[in-house]
Amino acid sequence: MTEPVRLERRRPSAASTVVGVIGDPIAHSLSPLLHNAAFTVLGLDWVSVGFTVHHGQGAVALAGMRALGIAGLSVTMPHKEAALAAVDEASDVARRLGAVNCVTLRDGRLLGDSTDGQGFIDALRRGGGEDPAGRRCVVLGAGAAGRAVILALATAGAADVVVVNRDMERAVTAAALAGGSGRVGSAEDVNDADLVVHATPLGMAGVADAALALDPGRLHPGQVVVDLVYHPLRTALLRAAEERGAIALSGLGMLVHQAALALEHWTGQRAPLEAMWAAAAAATGEQPGS
Repeated sequence: MTEPVRLERRRPSAASTVVGVIGDPIAHSLSPLLHNAAFTVLGLDWVSVGFTVHHGQGAVALAGMRALGIAGLSVTMPHKEAALAAVDEASDVARRLGAVNCVTLRDGRLLGDSTDGQGFIDALRRGGGEDPAGRRCVVLGAGAAGRAVILALATAGAADVVVVNRDMERAVTAAALAGGSGRVGSAEDVNDADLVVHATPLGMAGVADAALALDPGRLHPGQVVVDLVYHPLRTALLRAAEERGAIALSGLGMLVHQAALALEHWTGQRAPLEAMWAAAAAATGEQPGS
């Protein structure tokens, strides 16, 4: 049997290009691992690191990015909305969502985009073999990640995008992103959904308790259930979905695919997706693409 090729990771130096991820908490983030694996494959003298940035300090962090010449930042909670206000230029998608999760420093300007939505769709197609076109979808949550998924599902041709959120005003705003296919609903809509997406921090280790976001009795065979939380990898919701015969997908796929899109923004090179999936699988035990 042929031994797998082992790629040697070069040590960063003062000449290395730096990118990173900001958020709070951040220690669990796999983004640096994924990007460093990609840089090794691409032969780039780049390094990715995680930066703990506390609530309310997102704009300050982006100012520091410009001052330090950090080439790119992934932005996670709680800074996505603040990042939109701090960049010099934002993509149409980012402006519609009111959030930025990817910032690129180019010619002294901070360019903001959102790669979450397309990353979600790419992961859904790869991991679940699922095309949202014509499907009935329910999204639990109307925060930055939820809004990205809602817009992406509508853009991909979903027949129905139902938003369930405790804050009705936020639910109405999020549902409007889906145009004619969007509406505000309730947990009862899960019963008839083809795709159920959990897009809140509920169940994330160290952030919120493990209570289920919905009554598991509403889940059944024939559904695809995605929990955008990936720490832990198998949340209580996903375990409940599997027990009831639904296809259960973690948020790891969205993480990998949005990270790949961010890397392409930063470097201008095509991301080595298989290497990034292999790094994710090695770190979590999850099968590549699942």
